[in-house]
Formats: sequence, structure tokens, C-alpha cells
Amino acid sequence: MPIFYDEKTKTFKLDTDNSSYIVAVYDENYILNLYYGAYIPESYVPDREKRTTNASFSPVNPVIGENGFSPDTAPIEYGTHGAGDFRISALEIINKNGDSITDIRYTGYKIYNGKKEIQGMPSTYVNNESEAQTLEIYTEDFVTGAEVTLYYTVFPEYDVITRHIKVKNVSSDNMRIERAMSMCLDLPDMDYDMITLYGCHAKERNIERRRLAHGVQGVESRRGSSSNTQNPFVALAQRGSDDEHGDVYGFNLVYSGNFSALAECDFNCTTRFVMGIEPQTFSWLLNSGESFYAPEAVMVFTMGGIGEMSRKLHRFYNNNLTRGRYKTEKRPLLINSWEAAYFDFDEDKLISFAREAKKLGVELLVMDDGWFGHRDSDNSSLGDWFVYEKKLKGGLKYLVDEVNKLGMKFGIWFEPEMISPDSELYKAHPDWAIQIKGRPLTLCREQYVLDYSRKEVRDHVYGMMKKILDSANIEYIKWDMNRQLTEVGSATLPAERQRELWHRYVLGVYDLMDRLTTDYPHILLENCSGGGARFDPGMLYYSPQIWCSDDTDAIERLKIQHGTSMCYPCLAMGAHVSDCPNHTVGRNTPFKTRGHVAMVGTFGYELDVTRIPQEDRDAIPAQIEEFNKFNKLVRTGDHYRIGNMFEDNTWDAWEFVAKDKSEALFEFVQVLGRPNERSRRIKLKGLEADAYYYEENEPDKKISGAALMNAGINIAKMWNGDGLYGDFCSKILHFIKV
Repeated sequence: MPIFYDEKTKTFKLDTDNSSYIVAVYDENYILNLYYGAYIPESYVPDREKRTTNASFSPVNPVIGENGFSPDTAPIEYGTHGAGDFRISALEIINKNGDSITDIRYTGYKIYNGKKEIQGMPSTYVNNESEAQTLEIYTEDFVTGAEVTLYYTVFPEYDVITRHIKVKNVSSDNMRIERAMSMCLDLPDMDYDMITLYGCHAKERNIERRRLAHGVQGVESRRGSSSNTQNPFVALAQRGSDDEHGDVYGFNLVYSGNFSALAECDFNCTTRFVMGIEPQTFSWLLNSGESFYAPEAVMVFTMGGIGEMSRKLHRFYNNNLTRGRYKTEKRPLLINSWEAAYFDFDEDKLISFAREAKKLGVELLVMDDGWFGHRDSDNSSLGDWFVYEKKLKGGLKYLVDEVNKLGMKFGIWFEPEMISPDSELYKAHPDWAIQIKGRPLTLCREQYVLDYSRKEVRDHVYGMMKKILDSANIEYIKWDMNRQLTEVGSATLPAERQRELWHRYVLGVYDLMDRLTTDYPHILLENCSGGGARFDPGMLYYSPQIWCSDDTDAIERLKIQHGTSMCYPCLAMGAHVSDCPNHTVGRNTPFKTRGHVAMVGTFGYELDVTRIPQEDRDAIPAQIEEFNKFNKLVRTGDHYRIGNMFEDNTWDAWEFVAKDKSEALFEFVQVLGRPNERSRRIKLKGLEADAYYYEENEPDKKISGAALMNAGINIAKMWNGDGLYGDFCSKILHFIKV
């Protein structure tokens, strides 16, 4: 069994196929972390609980302080505030006296097969109870009456352990939670690099790598969403590690709101890492008898480098986070109206899009922003989810029926969390916008944010959405969220609960998404947030794909998709072929290259097929045929990063390898041509070394997997279609096992 309790040593041992995690119940019922790393057979690691004491006049527990133990230096499993542990804390509770001293001690445990859901929040799941095992460690602060349950679920096949906590108030008085991290981990050294994903709109998830240093370092979001400026992912990688070598810990938070992911290195050169809800914008009043659940954190360890960490998370999320029919089914190949028409469309234009796209092999038409209220630009109508009859004169059902008659599916865009000042909804309910009385509301994209902590607001919005969805055969929804939260206040929450709004807002979004996916399980939901501002595991639970970025330029997308793949599967990346010059950067790239880059993700089109150059239009059927040919391999295979635009911006390459090693798809982009460079040698990855392969176009040339991976293949200099030097050229190679 993956979880074992040793009565003799009072240790819990959590084993995956390749890693071990050991927790000990120490004297005075302190809970300590003894080990997390590569698999070891032992359930107890001697002397890991003792570290240098009094190095900084560290306080000691008078009962056990003489044996080398101090809460200031010990590897506390879940560090709390104010009881002798001065490192960054995972839990801080203010009790009835007004102090925030928190000190939890072990009281018991429970081990069982399977995994429970987390109340009101997305989380990973088991497909059957034999897939995972869960440990609940029970603790209590006997002064405040806070019962804290530490949850651990072990998924052995994926080398994943998930963690979260529950705080229950068993006292007769109220208490206030000021900080409740989902996980805390103490590591015995600090010889790691921290890898994070930073960015901004249209430039999401850039990779940043830095050495850990003494003090606190990390990433946070206080924007109301997980954000495009930082992502709730951190890797701690052994110095010198790369995609194929080295010890790597990966951490990801299943949450779509404000978060913190922080590491502190202390005077002992040890590291504490915590991850959870960002505490500066969080507070929760917990009445007697009530419970609070923190979101789930995902941990993975590998000795196989950063790339193997990524693949473990990809496999795990595809199997144990993504849900619904499109977890395994091929998704319809879509064309979206946004970059094709923006707000300038009517039903005739959309039907003409659909008619021409169908001829080329497209399967789904998506009507983006501008179909509702009286919306001709971004300054009106959010919240008025009824048809704009000036554009859709025949009504929504007529449009959808006409598209269906062509043999195409139909999809629609919503931004359900937002409200325009110029809308019927705002005129009727101005208090439904998040606001603080007496303070002016700031605008972003000419809109405000609805108070999703209020059930009547969610019910009203969902009622309007449901009326639209029930009126026609809609099979896809793009759910957008185009601004951050400011002036965060609610007209209905009392003063002592106002800081709860940040978290209550996220819970409200989850509630509405849960209703939507429950009532309409056949609909493919794609999440979007000003592009990729909410690309996180919480959203993946509800939507199997997320729009990766509003930047659809093929060359910019190389970095964006590379960074996203650090922890998120390619199957989740919304990626489209768009027109040129690109609307974000003004760059012209070959149509072929745009297709190859979009094939990394979901693949689709973001252009007006009735107006693009005839050469590009003529290329679409073959491009779609190529996508369909390799789609299953991209969806189900293992993804290997080969190039790295963050280190060398002249080329990029990646590979998808079938789980059984029977085939591999290699894709290469020559970003910038260089003088006197006739070829480039590229080593493939992930193949079966002893097997032989041939490239599909050269079936008579057999070469071993070992040679392909160690000697590599020759990529000759490429030229674009105009006979000019080959910037932005691409090619794919399909290797098949003999």
C-alpha cells in the first residue's frame, strides 16, 4: 500500500512508484517532515528531526528542549505562527482574545483508499478507489479550539502527492483565520533553483530561473485571479539540472484566485516552501462549529529532470483533473469570429464564414464578443445576455440552425462575471458590482466586476445564460474574464467579513461553472481571461481547454506554449492559426508555420476565410488533414521540449512520443536564418533505444532509437516559399517504429 504507519517509529510513509515522503510524530506531538525525495525502503530517517539549536537564540519547548529540538529549526510539517517557529508560517488564527498565536499538535490519523472531494472547490479525483490512497492527520490547537486536518493523497503511478487542509472551530467562540496555506514543506538544504512563470497580457508564462537565497522569495497574485503576471506553479530544481537530468520538485495550486508560493531559506541553509491563498487579501471569520477548506496543492518529485516533472503533471492532469466527454474525445476543429470580424458582424457574415469554413474541413463556428445587448464595442452591454437583434435579425436559433444545416456545430462567447456601466443590468442593480461605498470605481476594458459572492447575482446571470443555451443547439462556450478586481467590497457582507470577498468571489465562479458543466455536459467549455490570465488547474477542472494567450503570432507563441508546458498538458492549450500581419505584433509568418505551431495545442482558426490570401485558403484542407492525422498522438503522447527560445531565439523544436514508443512526431521551427549555417544537428528524445525507426517519407532508411537520440538528425537550412532566406520556416517529421 502507498501509505503505511509505523507504530514503532511513529512515522507515516507515503510512497509513489519512484518517491517517498516521510512524516513523524515527535515528542510533545509535534509533527515533523523527515524526508521527501527519491524512493527509499526505510520508514524512518535517523536524526532528520534535529537541527542546530540556539543558533539565533532559538526558543525551546521546556519539556524536550535539551535534546536538540527547537520549533525554530525543526522540520515542522505544517508551520504555524507565533509559537517559536519564526519562519514563514502556513497557518495563523486570531482567537477571541485577539492574539494570533497558533500551535497545532497531533491527535490521530486515518488512512483509506480513494479520495474525497473538497467542499465547494475543484480538485483532482480518482477514477477508481484503487488508484490512490489518502491520509488524514488530525491536529488541534488546544488553546484556541482549532481542529486542523492535514490531507495527503498519494497517486503512485504519477509520483504525485496532493495536499490540502481543513480548519474546524470546535470552540464555543468565533475565530478568524488570517492565513491558511494548502501545504508546507521543509527541505534540509537550499541548493535549488526556483523556476516560475511570469508575464503579462499577450506575453504569458515566461520561464524565470533563479538561485534560492537566504530570506523569503517567490511569486504571488493579488489581482483577483491566478493572473498572467505570475502563475500558481513553482519548481525547485537541483542546481545544474535540465530537462533530462537532476532532482526536481514541482508544485501547482488548484485555485483560480489570489495565491502565494513562497520559499524561505534560513540561517541553517534549509528551505521552507509554502503554497496557498495569498494572505494579504484573505481573512475568514469561522463561527463555532464551522469548517474552512483550503484549495488543493499538487506536488511531484522526479530524478529525471524538468522535462520529466512536466510529463508527470501532464499525464496526471489529463487523467485525474480534466473531466467530461472531451477528456478522451477528439475536440471539434473550430473557427472563431474574433480576429476575423471583432465587433463588426451580422448573421449573414457569420453564415458566410461557416459556409466557406465547412468547405475547407472546419467543424465548429464560434460567435465571439458582440452578439448581445446593444454591443458594437467594448463599452456596453456586459450583463445583458439577450440577442442583439440589429446583428442577428433572424434570432439566435435561426443562425444556429443555418450553421447546423451546413454540417457545422455552433459555439458562443460569454463574459458572465462582468457588467458594463452602460447596460440594463447595471441600471437595475448598480449594487451588484463589486465596489466600496464612497470610493469611485475604476474601469478596465470599460467594465466592472459582478459580486459573485451573492447567490442572487449568480442565479440571475445563470438564468440568462440558460435561456440562451436552451434556445438553440449550442455545443461550445468560450467563457471570458477580461479584468482584475479593484475596490473589492460587497454591499451585503458585514464589515468583519469584507476581506472574505476575494475568496468568496472565486467560490462563486466555481459554483456557476459547476452548474454549467452539470446541466450541459455535452458542451465543450473553453476558459479565457484576457487571453491566459487564468490558466490554472482550478479552471482545467471545469474546462478541458484554456485559451493560451491573445497573442496568436506563431513566433511569440513558441515561448508562451513552451512556458505553459512546464506544468500544463498541450491538450489544454487553446491555439489557433491566425491571419497576417498578426494583430498583436504585426509580424508576417508562413501559413505552414502557423499551422505547425498551433498543432502543439488544440488547433483551430482565428481569421476570415472569405478574405485571406487564396494561397493560404488553398492550404487549409491539407493543413487540417495533417492535424487530424497527428491529433491522437498529440492528445495522448508524451511531450518533449527540445529547443528553448528563452535560451536561443534562432530555433525551436519539440516532440510527441506515443506511450508505447511506436511513433513520434518531431516539429522544428527555424526562427531566424543564420549565415554559413547549412544544417543543424538535433537529438530526439523519448524513443526506445533498442528499436529501429524510419521517417515516414523515407521508409527504406532504418535507424535505431539510440542513434536518433544520441547522434541526432540533420535539419538542413530551410527557405520560405518566396525563395528568400528562411526566417520563420518550419517542418515536421514522423518517425515510425519498425
